[in-house]
Amino acid sequence: EAQRILRTFSQEKLDGIVQAVSRAFLEHARELGRMACEETGFGNPQDKEIKNRFAALTLYDAIKDERTHGILAEDREKRTIDIGVPVGIVAGLVPSTNPTSTVIYKAMICLKAGNPILFSPHPSAAGCILEAVNVVRRAAESAGAPAGAIACITNPTLEATQALVRHDPTRLILATGGGAMVKAA
Repeated sequence: EAQRILRTFSQEKLDGIVQAVSRAFLEHARELGRMACEETGFGNPQDKEIKNRFAALTLYDAIKDERTHGILAEDREKRTIDIGVPVGIVAGLVPSTNPTSTVIYKAMICLKAGNPILFSPHPSAAGCILEAVNVVRRAAESAGAPAGAIACITNPTLEATQALVRHDPTRLILATGGGAMVKAA
């Protein structure tokens, strides 16, 4: 249902949602960085905060003016028109090494193009990933995204991830992680 609604949104509406998500994530960058370190034992809170800020702000700055929806380009000489359309439901596999920054990155690029994303967290980082997804979800919905546009498997298992990536409505898999997981995806 979220996909049916998102695909009707204008570029401007999608951009407003992405901006709200970026701002909200910046507000929680420190807390989410600390949570990621505590839960996974990887890195240190300051570096995780920097990654979260980089993903939320630098990525946002890089994509904010990009057109991803509707008519993108027109070449009258060649008689072609490039049209951006959503691909559909995206499965976002999130690793334990960069759990929170991966959530904001994948959420923003999916929303920018009008696609809902369902995250599958690494089991050893499920708590901080779920919190990052909740930050993104609340911000997106408060800016007008439909319920369900941002979601997360709450009990991560290999079977749940396999069901997600094999589910017929899943149209794209964004896999970040170890070689075996990426290959399986």
